[in-house]
Amino acid sequence: MRGLSLKNVVVVGSVNVDIFLKVSRMPRLGETILGDGFYWHIGGKGANQAVGVARLDVPVYFVGKVGNDPFQQRIIDQLKREGVNTEFVMQDEKNPSGMAVILVDKEGRNCITVIGGANRNLSPKDVKEARKVVLKADILLLQLEIPLETVEYALRLARESGVCTVLNPAPANILNPGILSNTEILVPNRNEAEKISGVKISSLQEAKKAGTLVLGKGVKAVVLTLGEEGALLLTREKIRHFHGIPVKPLDTTGAGDSFIAALATALIQGKDLEKAVRYANHAASLSVTKLGAQASLPRKEELEDFIAQHPITV
Repeated sequence: MRGLSLKNVVVVGSVNVDIFLKVSRMPRLGETILGDGFYWHIGGKGANQAVGVARLDVPVYFVGKVGNDPFQQRIIDQLKREGVNTEFVMQDEKNPSGMAVILVDKEGRNCITVIGGANRNLSPKDVKEARKVVLKADILLLQLEIPLETVEYALRLARESGVCTVLNPAPANILNPGILSNTEILVPNRNEAEKISGVKISSLQEAKKAGTLVLGKGVKAVVLTLGEEGALLLTREKIRHFHGIPVKPLDTTGAGDSFIAALATALIQGKDLEKAVRYANHAASLSVTKLGAQASLPRKEELEDFIAQHPITV
């Protein structure tokens, strides 16, 4: 990573309006059920990860696109309140802001449907407008809720300048060599690793096999998140499993974004990859004890308290 006097993260990605529906169980196909509650927040994987980094006291820029609708200013204002730099949040004059509808059952499990909206029009040209901050970043974070050509352009731009690139390949998609070869750290969950590797994961051994295949596609490291089972770190030198932190889950929606934000923060702070994964593991475990994606992202002080109360296990 690059050594700047004030280290920072740049997130290029999506921003949505997240609508949460609380249900006792998931409906079957064609079935109507009564819900238990409703609320909404600003979300999207990109915005969530930017807020997650800001809450851990690291400077962060967000490069994204909002729509021409009543939500646009609310989105920008919320990001600013969280300490995210919004200089490069652009507006799509023709399309609405992105939206996600999230069903959460009583066990905290979720199903999510995302409507891309303005996110679908975040272009390489938009990233080029933010070139000055991308080139000065210590870490660039990306996800797949924006066009793949934009993801690839941002990755290439960053890697050409020696910026550490971290890609969360969500939602699951098949990735071309140009994306993978310019990704330093790939952070998939189980479903995403299955999509990229072609290996069905139903055991830790299969997770190791899938991660090894993904590693062989050109990335420098794979951090495969496994929910309550923790995370798997794979590099060319070693494979290491980090056990999950035992908690009672309330809502798992924001766990992945919390994990990635904490991983980037730990790396910015100079931790090695193993220590960064441990830190991220704790952040994700803490996040699932709260409702909401962005609302569950931990702040630095509460994460430090949680780590002290839950000694690190490997």
